[in-house]
Amino acid sequence: MLSETVEVYRSGRQADASERAFVLTAVGIPSELHREEVHYVLRVDALHETEARAHLLRYQDERLAGRKPWTAAAVRLHGAAWVGCLFYGLVLIGVAYAVASGAFRLDSFDRGDLSAAEVRQGQWWRAWTALTLHLDAAHLAANLAAGVWFGYLAGRLLGPGVAWVLIVNGAAAANLLEGSLAPAGHRSAGASTAVFTALGLLAAYSWRERHRLPQSWPRRWSPLIAGVVLLGWLGTAGEHTDVFAHLAGFVAGVLLGTLAAVAAVRTVLERTPQWLAGALALGAVAAAWACGLRA
Repeated sequence: MLSETVEVYRSGRQADASERAFVLTAVGIPSELHREEVHYVLRVDALHETEARAHLLRYQDERLAGRKPWTAAAVRLHGAAWVGCLFYGLVLIGVAYAVASGAFRLDSFDRGDLSAAEVRQGQWWRAWTALTLHLDAAHLAANLAAGVWFGYLAGRLLGPGVAWVLIVNGAAAANLLEGSLAPAGHRSAGASTAVFTALGLLAAYSWRERHRLPQSWPRRWSPLIAGVVLLGWLGTAGEHTDVFAHLAGFVAGVLLGTLAAVAAVRTVLERTPQWLAGALALGAVAAAWACGLRA
């Protein structure tokens, strides 16, 4: 609930009031929409009144000028999304080379894969290190290609640093869940959990961004529906596919994407320096490997 609110817009049409509420949400201004008899009233915190009125006036001017509705352009796309993908590729290739050459230690793969028994014994770092390990070149290449694609799209929406810190830690949370629930002898490795976390993040964030737009329900829900279809198509193929890991990663991404689209959370994320968020993602992986190699 907002405190000490003031009215900034009133209309007899709910669609008009909802459009303006979306405009304010898109620029990080919290608002409340109420119905008062035959009118829909939009209110904001008194501290944001001047800024809110300026944005609504700009929106109204653009409508009167016959230009493309501002709501269609309200979603901000970030540049340099390729930077996060570059680091993703460097980490996966670098770890693959270090493990294959014995640069870490000869048993580094066994110390970093997702072993359910050892996760339950407190070796939490395996949830992160397992994301960087692959069984062979084909496994690595597939996860590189898919991760770069979905990671790039997520980076365009959330920024390269913020997107990857959510992807890495969301995927690690999914791995921890799998390690806690899988049979004691279960072992797995690969960045595919992160790939499906990126897909879920992208689908859910896009869905929530569209949710308040005045449009039909198929268009509003299309990002989430497309994400589920891709999960079923890509996440269940192959003889030794870890379906649980893919599903858990996707669900983690959906939860994070939905949370990231909440106005207050989105404001915090937009104010977070992308370099800092990216450093936290890399730092989490580096810290996990440091723990694993010392154990």
